[in-house]
Amino acid sequence: MQCPFCQEIDTKVIDSRAVGGDGQQIRRRRECISCAERFTTYETIELSLPRIQKKDGSFVQFKEEKIRAGILRALEKRPVTMEAVDKIINRIIYRLRATGEREVSTQLIGEWVMSELKDLDAVAYVRFASVYRRFEDVEAFNTEIERLKATEVSA
Repeated sequence: MQCPFCQEIDTKVIDSRAVGGDGQQIRRRRECISCAERFTTYETIELSLPRIQKKDGSFVQFKEEKIRAGILRALEKRPVTMEAVDKIINRIIYRLRATGEREVSTQLIGEWVMSELKDLDAVAYVRFASVYRRFEDVEAFNTEIERLKATEVSA
């Protein structure tokens, strides 16, 4: 790691420790061999996520912010914590990586989000489904609500 003070390439690690509860980042204290200045670096795991294929056939990079925005819109004014939202997003990212695919459709991701919302908050689920499935009339809402009620009764 290059020293930010004298640009020397050779530095040594003095201390390492995990940052945050998930262990996804390591904080390292380093010391320059040349000028003896100390500085901190952070190391994170970088795993590539598959490209996302949109309905029109085009491909885009996965953007966590887009999923977060959709989930938060569906959860607006609902009694759900940000911690629960973060857990949903982390599970979706885990599933994306676990597919082992290079390309994943937005349809599959939308189904995963709906599945997560169905377990978390029924109102948010119907809100998200109404946009995702493009409900065009009240009957589409009623059909989805009846389907939701049927799965709650059988569970």
